[in-house]
Formats: sequence, structure tokens, C-alpha cells
Amino acid sequence: MSDEENNENPAEENEDWAAALDDEASADDDWATAMEEQSASDDAGSADDDWGAALEEQAASEAGEEELTEDDIQSAPLEYLEDDSAGFEGDNPNLEVIMDIPVTIAMEVGNTEIAIRNLLQLNQGSVIELDRLAGEPLDVKVNGTLIAHGEVVMVNEKFGIRLTDVVSPSERIKRLR
Repeated sequence: MSDEENNENPAEENEDWAAALDDEASADDDWATAMEEQSASDDAGSADDDWGAALEEQAASEAGEEELTEDDIQSAPLEYLEDDSAGFEGDNPNLEVIMDIPVTIAMEVGNTEIAIRNLLQLNQGSVIELDRLAGEPLDVKVNGTLIAHGEVVMVNEKFGIRLTDVVSPSERIKRLR
């Protein structure tokens, strides 16, 4: 359609615009009607569905909480418990079941806290001062838990550690808490 054809019939063009606006208004009305219907069904249907019923029951029980009497309480029968501790020898459990679980052992020379600004300025040859004195024993940690202290030794051209002090099991349990 050319510009001349558009200008020749402005009445038809106005009617098209009016029809489009009416369609848009009716679509808005349809939307509003649908929203009202959903809102009405939510209000009426909340008591019918399981969640609504459960919420109403909870609200009712919280509003008028009654104290239980001995008549309301029922005893449950208990089965006789038998000692099936075949895997236990005295007070020591059978540890064979966990012997093949891998753990990580780490030796900690020391640590320190530095600002990210200083961390980003580190380069080859930088020295970081740690919180431990030279010659002081290293911490031996298993999965992050301190279990011993030791000193560095050489074993077949590799580093090793000689344990100088082992933390007692009771002390390890205290540190876990």
C-alpha cells in the first residue's frame, strides 16, 4: 500500500485503530476476569486442598492449644532388645572395617595472615614471615586435625618427619568440640 492510498481513506484508518483499541481493552478485561476467578477459587479452594486443610488445622491447634492428659497418651509396645554386638570385643570396636579408608596427612610449618593487597604484590624472591620460630616443631595434621608435633628429617633423598610429641586421644576429642 502506498502513502497516497493511506491518506485517501482516513476514516477506514481511524476505524482500524478503534477496533485495535477495543480488542486491547477486551483483552485487558479478559485478563482481569481471569485474575478475579483465580483469586476467588484460591479463597474458596484453600479449605478443599490438602495444604489448605493442614494449614487450617495447624492454625486451629496453635490458637487453642490444649494440655494433654494421661487419657490422651497411649503407650507403645516395645520389642525386647538383644545384644547383637558380635563385632565388638569388650569395649573396643572392631576397627578392621575402617583400616582402608584414606586420610590426608599434612605437616604445617606455620601460618600468617596478610591483606589481599600484599598477597597480590608477592613475586619470586618475596619472603613471608610465619608465626613459628625457626627450629620449633611442625604440626602434624590428619584431615585438618592436629595429632602430633615433629621435626623434619631426610629419608632416601625425600623429606620425612620424626614425631616428637603425639597429642593424646582425649585431647584430640576436646579439640574437635
